[in-house]
Amino acid sequence: MERIALKKLAAWKVSSGRKPLVLRGARQTGKTWLMKEFGRLHFESAAYFNFDEEERLESIFEANKDPLRIIELLGHLRGKKISSSGDLIILDEIQECPAALNSLKYFCEAASDYHVVSAGSLLGTMLAQPKSFPVGKVNLLDVRPMLFDEFLQAVDAALYGYYSSIERGRKIEAIFHQKLLEAYGQYLIIGGMPECVSTWAQTRDPANVQRAQGELVSLYEYDFSKHSGKVNAGRILLVFRSIAPQLAKDSGKFMYGHVKGGARAREFEESIEWLASAGLVIRTFNLARPEHPLGAFEQRSHFKLYLLDVGLLKQMAGVASEAILLKSDYLFKGALTENFVLQQVRDEYDHAPCYYAQPGKGEIDFLVQDGLDVIPIEVKSGENKRAASFKNYLDKRMPKKAIRFSKLEYEINSRFTNIPLYLAGRARELT
Repeated sequence: MERIALKKLAAWKVSSGRKPLVLRGARQTGKTWLMKEFGRLHFESAAYFNFDEEERLESIFEANKDPLRIIELLGHLRGKKISSSGDLIILDEIQECPAALNSLKYFCEAASDYHVVSAGSLLGTMLAQPKSFPVGKVNLLDVRPMLFDEFLQAVDAALYGYYSSIERGRKIEAIFHQKLLEAYGQYLIIGGMPECVSTWAQTRDPANVQRAQGELVSLYEYDFSKHSGKVNAGRILLVFRSIAPQLAKDSGKFMYGHVKGGARAREFEESIEWLASAGLVIRTFNLARPEHPLGAFEQRSHFKLYLLDVGLLKQMAGVASEAILLKSDYLFKGALTENFVLQQVRDEYDHAPCYYAQPGKGEIDFLVQDGLDVIPIEVKSGENKRAASFKNYLDKRMPKKAIRFSKLEYEINSRFTNIPLYLAGRARELT
């Protein structure tokens, strides 16, 4: 499977300010595969070391701080000298060895000609604790579930070819519009977790995908007790399991009382921070004012929590695959669609998506920042054009750009751009 992150890794290799690279992301998002595939494609060989599999590997890093000595010892362990020009050094599951994580700063300072890439589950939670992370001495790359275009390339290369040819303002022929909508429906069921995409590509059996999704959710919940550290694992689990019910509410706003009766923010704030740092949830904040810069107007106590992957959200909510395939109406359709859109656009703009909800004034699903412009986004799960809040926002604020995602055809008009949901990840270039 092709991953967009491979292009980012290739750019890192030749960058002038290159530092040791740390891949962050939730478990099973494809970090190990990416590092090995990067080594295969762009180096003579890869020197792969896994702290979770190789006993006493940590002793090399605990006894030495000189990166050249560490490289020499790793070469002996590998049985072949490691070169700075032809080899990629891969340190996998590095969170199991704090000394190795700390050694990256020495690689940055004294062995910058070597190419070192590392990864591990829950590294984001360690980044939130500066004492245990070489801040400023590493480059960071977030690895997320596969986006829709990566999914499409993996399961239908011919249709992906057409998808890639779509240009700004170009009409999308009806036959391809329908085929892409069908592929979008498949993505809602399968999601972007690499194991699930691979299972679908090989078997085309939703039951097999559902089984894999259930195992992933169980694996994440197991991690709460194993890796939560000082944060209460039980509270993390309660927050995690409340995400689908929270999104099912009309507002979708996160309410502590819906996690546990009588709960207060102070009881669960650490749990939410842990889940966000681990990359398992996506948090969007309400805005006091929908103006540039968005970060200055975030209301940090008013937010929504979405899941890292729409397929896993479908699994946790218990949405039947048949409901999506048969295009039936079900109450959770809007939440799934919002989660999908958020996944596709979150890295496309200058600021993480927010939303705007004021009492008695309706709600704008998302707002993103593009330079000085604040772009309102309306998300429709079908072909329904009614959107009073969106219309009122456009009338009052007259933004330079506005986007409506729906199942309707691609159209640019004087008020906004209607973008089919399957093109959400290309919204910036198509508006």
